[in-house]
Parts: sequence; C-alpha cells; structure tokens
Amino acid sequence: MAKAFFRLQKFLRRTQFLLFFLTAAYLMAGSLLLLQRTRLVIQQGSRGTPANQALPVPDEMTRAGIIDPRSLQSPRPSPRLLVGMDALQEPALDQRHSPHWLLSRNSELRQLRRRWFHHFTSDQEPLQTAGLKAMKHTAEHKGTYMGCFTHDSRERTLKGAVFYDLRKMTVAHCQEACAERAYSYAGLAYGAECYCGNTLPAAASKPEECNSECKGEKGSVCGGVNRLSVYRVEELRAGARRWRNVIYRGCFRAPENLTDTFPASLIQPNLTVEMCSEFCSKKEFPLAVMRGQECYCGYPTGRFPLRDGADGLRCSRTRNASSAAQGKYCLVYQTPVQDTRCTDRKFLSTKSKVFVALSSFPGAGNTWARHLIEHATGYYTGSYYFDGALYNKGFKGEKDHWRSRRTICVKTHESGKTEIEMFDSAILLIRNPYKSLMAEFNRKYAGHLGYATDRNWKSKEWPDFVNSYASWWASHVLEWLKYGKRLLIVHYEDLKQSLIPKLKEMVEFLNVTVTEDRLLCVENNRDGNFKRSGAKQKNFEPFTQEMKDLINRYILTVDEALRGRNFSGLPREYVPR
Repeated sequence: MAKAFFRLQKFLRRTQFLLFFLTAAYLMAGSLLLLQRTRLVIQQGSRGTPANQALPVPDEMTRAGIIDPRSLQSPRPSPRLLVGMDALQEPALDQRHSPHWLLSRNSELRQLRRRWFHHFTSDQEPLQTAGLKAMKHTAEHKGTYMGCFTHDSRERTLKGAVFYDLRKMTVAHCQEACAERAYSYAGLAYGAECYCGNTLPAAASKPEECNSECKGEKGSVCGGVNRLSVYRVEELRAGARRWRNVIYRGCFRAPENLTDTFPASLIQPNLTVEMCSEFCSKKEFPLAVMRGQECYCGYPTGRFPLRDGADGLRCSRTRNASSAAQGKYCLVYQTPVQDTRCTDRKFLSTKSKVFVALSSFPGAGNTWARHLIEHATGYYTGSYYFDGALYNKGFKGEKDHWRSRRTICVKTHESGKTEIEMFDSAILLIRNPYKSLMAEFNRKYAGHLGYATDRNWKSKEWPDFVNSYASWWASHVLEWLKYGKRLLIVHYEDLKQSLIPKLKEMVEFLNVTVTEDRLLCVENNRDGNFKRSGAKQKNFEPFTQEMKDLINRYILTVDEALRGRNFSGLPREYVPR
C-alpha cells in the first residue's frame, strides 16, 4: 500500500513540474513575440514619422466605433505623437509632400491597421441561427397574414424590391417598406430577408415550415429556409403616402411606336399622374410614361434610354398632362417600384483566375462603386474588411473571405507593397481629396448616411483629421501606381458624370459581358442604399487656408505621378480652391 502511494506521489510531482515548465515556456514565448512586434512598430515610426507629425487614424477602428482617435497613441513615447495636436504641423517644406515621405508614413498606418483589425473582427457579435419550432404571428403586425409559401431565390414569385437586414429585420419593417413602394404583398425569409410583389405566391407550404425567428424581433416569424411568410399590405398603402415616392424624370421625345416599346398601357379620360403611377405600380414597372390621355408602363431600354431629355417647355407639366406638344413628347415618372432586371446577384461558380482589387481612399465612393459593379455584372464584390452594416444591406461578399476568389473584385483601402502585389490587377478609384476628407469625416461621426454636426467640424478633431488623412490620400495613390501590376484609373467625378461609359470600362476590365438593358437598369438604380440624401450645406468654410495649401501640394504630387505613368492627370476641379 505504501509503495503504491509513493508511486502516485512521484507521478504527481513530475506532472506538476511539467505543467510549470510548459506554462513558463508559453509566457516567455508570448513576451518575446510582444517585444518583437513593439520593436517593429518603433522602427517603422522612427523611419517614417517626424517628431512633430500626427499619426493617421485607422479607418476600420473609427468605422467600428471601437476607440476614439483621441485616445490612440503612437508606439513612440513622445506626447506630440498623440492623434490630437494643438495645431497643424508638418515636416520641412521640401519633404512634407515628397513621395518617399508619404510612402513611409503609409507603412506605419498599415501596421496599426493590422493590429486593430484583428481586434475589430474578434469583437463582432455572432449572428443568431434560425430554426425555432413554434412561434406566434404577433397581433401588432398591421398587415394580413396570408400563410407560408415556397420561396425559390432563383425564380422569385415576389419579384419586386428586395431588402436585407441581418440584425434588425422585423415584420413591420418589411411591411412598411413594401407598402411605401406601392406593393400589395410583403414576404419574409431566412429571418432577415424581405421581398415585395403584387402577386401572391402559388405554392403554399406547411405552416410549421416557416420557423425562422426575425432577427430584430424575438418571438416573430420571418419565413424559413426557402420559405416565405407572406402578408398582404395593400390596406397599409394609403397610410404610407404612396405617392411621395413618385419622381418626375423629365420630358422626353416619345419613341416611334409606344405600344412596341412599352409592355403595358392604359387609355383613360382625364388621366392624372396618380392614376398612371398606380396602374404601372400594380403592373410592377418602374416607369410611368404619359402622353395626353395615354399611360404606358415599362423600363428604360435601348429604344427609350432616358439619356437626352427635351426642353421642359415642350411638355406640359400640369397634372393632367393633356397638352404634351403634338404627341411627339411624353412625360416620364419614376414609380415606387424597383427596377429588378439587375438586382439578381451571386458568387462566382468557379474561383476567379484573376484577383482584382477595388482600391480607394476612404470616402472616395468605394461602396457606391461596389453597388454599381454588383448590379452591372450580377456578381458579389468582396472586402478586405467586414462591415456589418454593409452586409446587413445586401453586400453578402462582406462575410466571404477576401481571398476566396468567389467575388468579382475585392474592396480595399490598403496600400502596402505586400498587400498590393497580392492582386493581379486593380480598379483604382480616386476622388477629389476635399470631398473625400469631408465624406470620411461624416462617416466617422455619423455613419454611412449621416452628417457630422457643426460642433464636430468646428472642434479640434477636424484639423487633426485633415493633418492625418490628407497625406494618406496621396500616399495611397502613389503606392498603387508604384506597385500595382495592371491598373484602371477611375475618377469618381467622371463616373458620376458619365455613368454608363465609365461603368462599361470597369465591366470590360473585369472581363464580364453585360447587356445594354442591364446597364440601363443600373443607371435607373444608380444611388443604391448608401447615398447621403442631398448635400447638407454648411454656413462656414471647413478648410482653412493652411489646410488648403497642404492639400493642394498633395494634389500636385499625385497629378505629376499619374502623368509620369502615362495616365491622364487629375481633373482640373481638384486643383484649386
């Protein structure tokens, strides 16, 4: 008995020593790794940032709301390197806008971005899984529940507008969205997807098969896997002020044969805009075209592209539109119905052989460009980051790994040599730095669709932001020009002004063939869900003369670099204010 006890005691002592040794080794390895990373950041800081230069604020951290830029410190202990200086301070005049300084400074930003991005992705809340067995359709839903129906994403029966929200989708939200767009039915699937239409699905399913809980409303049913919970919302349309989304598109020359051009028509005495728009909405067409007492419904097509508007005097803008000049011209209105000819999207069926980046400085319109590319090509775009707000609104490539090669191109704001050389080609989107800085400042303080307050603009944070981000705007372009293998330069302003021609260039660069009608559909849906509503006018000039001098020098540097690579220079509007 004593011998057995002695053996057990000896074994436990050995095990205890082994555990102690492994723990000590683990701690030592972690300490060495931390010292090595700290040394790397210090070396980069000493090599790239002068003692009086503020560090750029990383885009991903401010987007995620993880940390206030005022609390970020550089790896160096100098208090002057805090983001939040007392004044705009730059290196010597002969160095502050040189490409070498800009590139070295950008490498420091990338190092900080990598560390923070790991923290950002690890903090994302896991999405809840659906599949609840028994839930009730709550009484507060105003629409009439029609039942559970089969849903095929490739051949949808509710063919109208589509919305996604993987965190806040509710039955009421879907119903209101469809009612405002003049649809009669709202259907929910997968707990987070909303579909609108005017025709009730034909294939009914068992009630228990609609078992997905709404992401934004516990205890409520939002369809299921390939199943739709359908509500009739026609009675809600009056309360939704259905005509507020009817938009006057202009006066256009009528095509030679309206009956062949438009698939639906109506002749009605005393025809009004409301009557024509309602008729076309029920037929699920995005355009209502009026000529005298005639109403036509359809889409923008090659026969009727809505590109060259006529003089408004040629058409009557009165409500009854009874005096359109001699029948040669017609009034065109955009109905609340979404043009769905280009809304179908999917992942690539096979891995792409060419790895393409969609690169831009933050605030340069990358999200808008992704919207255009996805609807033009029919394929999702990916992202180097994960933005939950974009994923919730239908950018499903956000959640796909950025190196999966299942997306047509990958969004990135990165600009290091290693990151650039991972891509075979890139669309480099450039926007006026004045507009880019303001757009990114708005996003930083008010999200994708909001505006920073006057208090934000007049605070100390705005000059610090300009001081940090202006150099990043320049270095981003310079590094892509230096290390990019095959580039297509697209200026945001040109894309906005000449959407179809520039979008054709982008699609051809991506080696995708699209039809003219699909491009016209994209033009009809050009704004997407991430466009700020109008330009919020400020009663003061946000840029001081010192800021303008700094930004203008960066503009000249980038313009010279573009011309040196045989690209057209920056648009003339960039240079001076």
